[in-house]
Amino acid sequence: MDGLKYLLSALADLALPRVCIVCGRHLNVRENQLCIYCMADFPFTHFWRSPRNEMADRLNDMVCRDMDEGLRGYEPYSLACALFFYHTEAPYRKIPRELKYRKRTDTGRYFASLLAGRIFSCGMFDTVDTVVPVPLHWRRRLSRGYNQAEIIAVELARSGRRRLAANLLKRRTHTVSQTRLSAADRKSNVRNAFEVDGRVAGKLSPEHILVVDDVFTTGATVNACHHALRDYFGPRIRISAATLCFAGGS
Repeated sequence: MDGLKYLLSALADLALPRVCIVCGRHLNVRENQLCIYCMADFPFTHFWRSPRNEMADRLNDMVCRDMDEGLRGYEPYSLACALFFYHTEAPYRKIPRELKYRKRTDTGRYFASLLAGRIFSCGMFDTVDTVVPVPLHWRRRLSRGYNQAEIIAVELARSGRRRLAANLLKRRTHTVSQTRLSAADRKSNVRNAFEVDGRVAGKLSPEHILVVDDVFTTGATVNACHHALRDYFGPRIRISAATLCFAGGS
């Protein structure tokens, strides 16, 4: 950080102090979103170190269970990666909530840039050519003002120099929030909720699509998007997933 920029940032912090999302400490000029203490304890998943990880296995299990038995051997293994672990009682849960419910798009972009730096430098995602956010229904997007998954996807596409296809998937039904639903209800809630916009798809020839969301819990939403893309493009493409956080779930 050059001298002038440092000075301007310091003055801005005096006028409008920034605080750590997790613990509430005041941030110094060189800190962004998290203080050094919370960054030191940041619960990275390190999923980018292995194509076979808990998130990827969960997604692939769901994809295969919903597929016709005769096609299972032809489905490319879906890569999956999240930046950090999410637990409902851990303070780091505030990160996706700040993005989703408090309009902190700067938070989404910052942590998406951390995710991009890891997945696009590990080698596993080198063949990704198209980044697609999980869409919101137009009614929910209108009330919220933006799609949190798209905020993340835009940064991943920009940082990784990949093509962004923000409107490739459409949400055909206005589903209830997944937050308080069981695993079975989550899956039922989003079944057939997504479809590919043929007008957008007709201009693309993707080889490896990266589906992007904010949180991966049971995987029901990403799985539903996977099936919509697979139904349209057929078996020739690979479909993988990336999220800010991984919550697991049963």
